Amino acid sequence: MAWPPGAAEREIDRRTRELVYVDRSPIHGKGLFARCAIERGAYIGRYLGPEARRNGSHVLWVEGENGWIGRRGFNRLRYLNHSLPPNAEFDGFDLYARRRIRPGEEITIDYQWD
Repeated sequence: MAWPPGAAEREIDRRTRELVYVDRSPIHGKGLFARCAIERGAYIGRYLGPEARRNGSHVLWVEGENGWIGRRGFNRLRYLNHSLPPNAEFDGFDLYARRRIRPGEEITIDYQWD
């Protein structure tokens, strides 16, 4: 992904901001929360940021065709916290709801790698 983001990525991020907000988390530091009900299977947003060459804070790794690809999170999705069971999951760098998420509920993912 080229950085800075293009028009398509900025539009995705704008739509994401309509669904979520960042606030203090009872899990850890800051967290990502639903502004409104998010239905199961709904698209929440894309993890936006420049490519990462090594692990660090707010780096998301996904398995690509040629191995692992890292991205440093520069948008609100970098505030996702870990929980089991999670209520959201990534497909590549795109985040989807695993189940219905209530307004004000923290959105979480599973940090563990298979």
